[in-house]
Order: sequence, then C-alpha cells, then structure tokens
Amino acid sequence: MKLIRGAIVTMNPARRVIENGAVLIDGAEIAAVDDFAKLRALHPDVVVVGSGTDLVAPGYINSHQHLTGDRLIQSSIPDDLPPGDSIFKWSVPVHAQHSGDDDELAATLTLAESLLNGITSTFEAGTVAHPDRVVAAAARVGARLTIGSWGWDFVDGPFAGTPDEVIERQRESLALRDGGLINAWVTLVGHDLMSDELFLRASELAKSEGVGLTFHLSPSTSDTAAYLARTGRAPLVHLNEVGGLGSHVKIAHGVHLDDDEVKIVLESEAAVLACPWAYLRLGQGTSQSFRHLDLWRAGGRLALGCDAENAGDMVDGLRTAALFAGLAKDTTMDPTIFGAVDALDMLTIGGARALGVSSTVGSIEVGKQADLVVHDRTRIEWIPRSDDPVMQLVWGSDGRSVRDVYVAGNQVVRDSEMTSINLADMALEAQEAGRSLRRRAGLPTE
Repeated sequence: MKLIRGAIVTMNPARRVIENGAVLIDGAEIAAVDDFAKLRALHPDVVVVGSGTDLVAPGYINSHQHLTGDRLIQSSIPDDLPPGDSIFKWSVPVHAQHSGDDDELAATLTLAESLLNGITSTFEAGTVAHPDRVVAAAARVGARLTIGSWGWDFVDGPFAGTPDEVIERQRESLALRDGGLINAWVTLVGHDLMSDELFLRASELAKSEGVGLTFHLSPSTSDTAAYLARTGRAPLVHLNEVGGLGSHVKIAHGVHLDDDEVKIVLESEAAVLACPWAYLRLGQGTSQSFRHLDLWRAGGRLALGCDAENAGDMVDGLRTAALFAGLAKDTTMDPTIFGAVDALDMLTIGGARALGVSSTVGSIEVGKQADLVVHDRTRIEWIPRSDDPVMQLVWGSDGRSVRDVYVAGNQVVRDSEMTSINLADMALEAQEAGRSLRRRAGLPTE
C-alpha cells in the first residue's frame, strides 16, 4: 500500500477537488480518497509519495492512436500535401514495409511518450500488422492498451483481404486479451474502405465479444464526396440503413457529418473519437464544421485522440484537450460554451464512458484501477499556483509537468523517466529503423 499525496482532481460525479488530499493505493486498485491528514492518521505506517504541492489526476485516455507506421518517420511527412496524399503516398507504403520488429519498436516509443505525458490508456486505431508485437511493447512499458489490426476489403492495399480473412485477423487480435491491461476491439480502416458485408460481420463480432468496433469516417470533405458518389448517400445514413450501428460503435473523426448523420450518431448512441490536432495539421476543416460540439451539446458521447505522429504529431492528451476547448469557444465565438472541466472530462471520465471503460478507469474513486498522473507544480508554468487547479492544468500546463505515473498501481514513470526502459539506448535504433523503412517504402531518406 502507498499514499499518493497532492491536490486530488477526482473527476468523480461531484467533480470534487481535494486540495490537500491523498489517494491510497492497495495493489492495483484505489482503496481510499480523502484529506491527507485523515488518511495518514488511519494508515500511519504506509509510505507517502509526493507532497501537497503536487496535483494528482486520473490517468488520461487516448481514444485513437496509430502505434505503428508513423512513429519511425515522425514529423517527416510534408504538411503541404493535397488531401489523401499523406496517407496513401506516405503512411500506407510505410505500413506495408513494417516488420514485426518495426511494430514493436514504434509502439514502444509511442506508448513511452504517452505515459510520460500522463496517458495511461491507449486505444490503437487499427493499422497494426503484428498485434502480438504491439502487445509485447505495451507489456514492456506497463501501458494499458486496447489493440486492433488491419481491416479493409475494398482496396488492393497492404493487409487487405476478403471479409473472411479480415474477420479471422480480428479474431486473432481479440485472442490477445489477457483480462488485465491488454484488451482488444474490432478495427476496420474506414467507411469507404469496407464492404457492407464486412461492416455487418465486424459489428456482429464486436457485439458477440462484448467489445467496441471502430473505423475512420469523414475526416475530410473528399472522403464524404467519394462515399456519396459510390452509394448515393452520406456515410452514416448508408450504414444506418444497412444496420450494425449501436453503442458498441466508436467512430473515429466524424468531422464532416450532415444533420441527418448527427441525429443518427445520437440515436444509435455511437461514440465519436475526436483528434483535433490531426484536423489542423492536415487542413481538414474542423474549424469550419465543428460538429463535435453539436454532438457534445446534445449529450453525445465523445473522447479525445492524438492520432499519429504525422497527424497531430505530439502524443499529449492535455494539449489535445486544450485545443478542443479553444475550438469550441472560437467557432461559436462564445467563451461560455465549453471550459477546462469539460475538456478534462473528455480526456478522463467522459472519454472512458464513450469507450465503455468507465467502471474501471477515468476517475479517482474507490474500487477503480489505480491509474494516476502526478503533476509537479513546482515547475515554472505552475508558479504561482492558481486557485483553480483544473483551469491551470488544461490551459497553463501540458504533459511536460508530469512527474510520476501509475498504471494499475504500478509506477511506470518516476521523476519524469520511464521505469522500465532507457529511451536514450533506443534512439539510434529508432533513427536507423526509420531510414530503413523509408528506403524500403521508396520514400525520401533525407
């Protein structure tokens, strides 16, 4: 057992903040949350970690992250390419050349950055060739992971296959669940890259296994236009007619939804995974059509994602939460509409609800998993400390102030360093792996 001390941002239903509080960890779970003095008196012999100047938050949740491909060519895809080129002329060729070693190395680095920035739960976006190697990476660094693998049948691309082949690959990923930190979901690449048959079979598989189904949908206007040309209907209108939508469906992006599609999302209780930095990096028009805010206002389920290292680049949930809040205020020109607490909600308990994991993570409450992030408020960005710690956390801070991180009670970050790996030892390997990938994919190496 141990006591983690600080200002405790619980994100419980009352949104309680305990200014001089503590969290009692017993094994993998939270055993108590209260004033530090009370818990110390009850547990005088338990080790105390931290001080009253720290801030303790629930582990942050990244709902959409590509763990392979982009990492080894991070921030290298030009940011002035026409729509689609960054994916089909850069990312997809790189993915096609990924070996198992590449997958494990890339995932190790991305998950390490995630943990160092306070992200304890990562949901893979579904572009993994060797999911077992990504699971090995998560186990190595101690991350909580929901894994996926490639799923598309409408193109002649890497790892594409028949519906039978794709469903079998999904079953293989689902078999990697361990009942602990490793979970899995059914992952299809995108609405315009899957047949109706594959979508329906994937939806049934997800429901029968009690897991989510995720796929990319309408991040740009070109995606929507192509789908309209093929089916004569907006993507979600078509999928709703086909059947298969429901609360198990987690739609990645959904930037360009029409009014009928917004209604369908709400009525089906599907969740939407928003990655605002990717939309700005790729110029996809989220500030022109911020339907995520419309969904949020109507009580829709939303979570935040960081996407990929060439589409948003940094894997920092707080940075993403602040951007979403800024877009909400600016696109409406209404500063009252969406605040820091709302942004933190999407990164923690709200995101957990959208992803169906709120019974175990997302808030600091007794009985939940001890996924905790400790921010060092002696750093310059916290001086002087605000009377509103959540405001300062979202608007005045980011992942750089994370000092300690716990996943299921296990300390995975200590004093802003990984406890399980030496990242400096991996730097040369990553650099060489990235150059090799570029050569094999026929991309520029300099």
